[in-house]
Amino acid sequence: MLSKASKYAITAVLYLTNSSNKQHKLGSKQIAKALDIPAPFLAKTLQELTKKKIISSVKGPNGGFYLSKENENNTLFDIIACIDDVEKFNDCYLGQFECNEDKPCVVHHLYFPFKNELINKLKTKTILEMSNEYAHNNNLTQILK
Repeated sequence: MLSKASKYAITAVLYLTNSSNKQHKLGSKQIAKALDIPAPFLAKTLQELTKKKIISSVKGPNGGFYLSKENENNTLFDIIACIDDVEKFNDCYLGQFECNEDKPCVVHHLYFPFKNELINKLKTKTILEMSNEYAHNNNLTQILK
């Protein structure tokens, strides 16, 4: 459902939340290397996120990307909307042209509640909340290994 660009953007923002701040900014190449994402692609994505005030950046020798307190209150949906066309969330799961309550596809009634719940969570879960879950889950994963 999400494009590779949106997945990269979300991953990079979560990484920034846990690894940077206003005093310790990260460059796009540094982030790309840490996340194994193509650097030119990520640089363009980070610039777009900065332009839409999803993340913050400072230019210059001591510059880089970071999240301000205001940025942390953005949602995952904000990130996706910055990178992708969110209208695709309204598309039929099976790709049928006409699929709605009046003319549902065979999985419409199964998928519709899930889709609405997902969109609601994407619109209400802040970057900071998701970052805390991400850090917690990664720590649990490392502990369990």
